[in-house]
Amino acid sequence: MPDQAAPARSAAGDPALTDALQRIVGPAHVITDPAMLEGYVADRTGRWRGTTAAVVRPADTAEVSAVLACCHDAGAAVVPQGGNTGLVGGSVPLHGEVVVSTSRLTAIDNVDPVGRTLSAGAGVTVAAAEEKARRHGLTLGIDLASRDSATLGGIVSTNAGGLRMIRYGDTRSRLLGVEAVLADGRVLTRWKALTKDNVGYDLPGLLAGAEGTLGVVTRVLMKLSEPAGETAVALAGIPDVGEGLALVRALEHAGLIIEAAELMTRDGMRLVGDHLRLRAPLDVDAPYAVLVEVSGPAVQQDALLSVLAGRADAVLDAAVEHGPARRLWQYREAHTESVGVASSTPPVKLDVSTPLSRIEAFLGELGPGLSEHFPGVRPVCFGHFADGNIHVNLMDVEPAQQEAITDHVLRLVARHGGSISAEHGVGRAKLPWIALGREPVDLAVMDAVRGALDPARMLNPGLFHWAAAAHRGGDGAVLGRMLPG
Repeated sequence: MPDQAAPARSAAGDPALTDALQRIVGPAHVITDPAMLEGYVADRTGRWRGTTAAVVRPADTAEVSAVLACCHDAGAAVVPQGGNTGLVGGSVPLHGEVVVSTSRLTAIDNVDPVGRTLSAGAGVTVAAAEEKARRHGLTLGIDLASRDSATLGGIVSTNAGGLRMIRYGDTRSRLLGVEAVLADGRVLTRWKALTKDNVGYDLPGLLAGAEGTLGVVTRVLMKLSEPAGETAVALAGIPDVGEGLALVRALEHAGLIIEAAELMTRDGMRLVGDHLRLRAPLDVDAPYAVLVEVSGPAVQQDALLSVLAGRADAVLDAAVEHGPARRLWQYREAHTESVGVASSTPPVKLDVSTPLSRIEAFLGELGPGLSEHFPGVRPVCFGHFADGNIHVNLMDVEPAQQEAITDHVLRLVARHGGSISAEHGVGRAKLPWIALGREPVDLAVMDAVRGALDPARMLNPGLFHWAAAAHRGGDGAVLGRMLPG
């Protein structure tokens, strides 16, 4: 595997830099106490842990600008950090970089119910933004299990999708404007509450998914939508993934709007049931379960029941409730917690996607392959299957096996025409495999964009360091060749 080298320069521990940062944001907002730094140097999975001499918490864009200019002049690399809810190590300071936290950028400046927009600081949580939008009869449209801690800046930086992407799209599609600070402290503002604004490059779209390598997002202008009215939810047991996709199509043909469509396996359902001490929600032990939430102009529950009855030959059993149906949703939303508790080691979490027509084949090949090459490892797969997104969670993986098992799964994804990162980002966890999904010219263009905005690679230096060239692995798969920081 390529080495993830330390940044070429780092002055994070320089007392003169610390003093300068304290003058900008105030002594109380430059954290240097090792005990207080603990929450900033590891990601949620526990797999990625680093070090930093200082966490800086600016209060606004002007302070972020001054902090980045100060760090740039001192040659100190910077890692931006929001809620630190990531699963791929993308916001962890591995080599002593200064952490710039957006935790104080929590102002919700405005909700425009006519233009249907929300403007807010990057540190506002998804849950807080949604609550504010709901007060005006609108919805943010992005919903995550980590909604109470994930931030708007974070979901922009990773281009998060979430539970309702099938209904509202991903974060990039909902981002109208952005304010961000570049590596040298310059402030980029693209801020127009317009659905149509076709002047030059889509810079907000470029920053979405950049994982903090092109700038530190400080404010966002998000598109809001009309929320669903009444909804109905079904948890259905099915024999295979194809029947789940057919059920989704049948619901759409019936005039229903798909608000969410989630796939779970027999093993995952059992894991959740054991962890939460829940009884099985269905009378059959089906290989797969799908949870679908629908809305529409008709009486949703009646229409949903009608479709399920019409597919009685394929739907093995089903439970139906009026939305929000939290009892049914807990079987899906408790998967991550249940996996974490049941695994003897920090789970290896691989967020991937495949074409819809390849989900069944991918899952069918995944289990036997893991059993053959990694006996003892327990896979639990779930996710937003109607958009091809599957979360592969691998339990009981010994630390020495982590790279090999990641390589095995991501190569399998590539063979099925999928993506190694559906919505969690590349981060550090998947960086060695980035060229499995990007051709050399594509990599070269991305590298050139980064070089134009941050020539010294001082922003999140551990991420996206690749050469324009690529080489072929022994089995013919493309692997990126990383450059030192």
